[in-house]
Amino acid sequence: MKISLALGPRQTLSRQTAWGCLTTNLAVPGSGSLAAGRRVGYAQLTLTAIGFSLTTLCGVPFVVWCLAHWDRLYGPKSDSVAVMSETWHLLRWALLGIGLFLFTWIWALLTSFQILRSARLADPGASPPRLS
Repeated sequence: MKISLALGPRQTLSRQTAWGCLTTNLAVPGSGSLAAGRRVGYAQLTLTAIGFSLTTLCGVPFVVWCLAHWDRLYGPKSDSVAVMSETWHLLRWALLGIGLFLFTWIWALLTSFQILRSARLADPGASPPRLS
């Protein structure tokens, strides 16, 4: 089986396929855009991978550090300012990854709405009749 990331020819999508692209974009931002034939999906998928990797690679050491220093963080003699400063230095890259992933997720959601709109405009007969 050969897997390729090359986009096929851009074609009009049915409403059902457009909804499938939306749900795919909600799960993995960028993949639904690629499935719909949009080049912007490459950038979305790349930023998704960077954000997820940054969150994981920097978030796991933070959790390990918190568990190792539990008494210092929540003990009766803890220094709040020193703890907050140290926490910020450990957590800032993970927060950047979360922010990047959230930005990409919203971008993919907006792209999905454009895909749904173009599918609806391409097939106006698929909508139910209006009741008067």
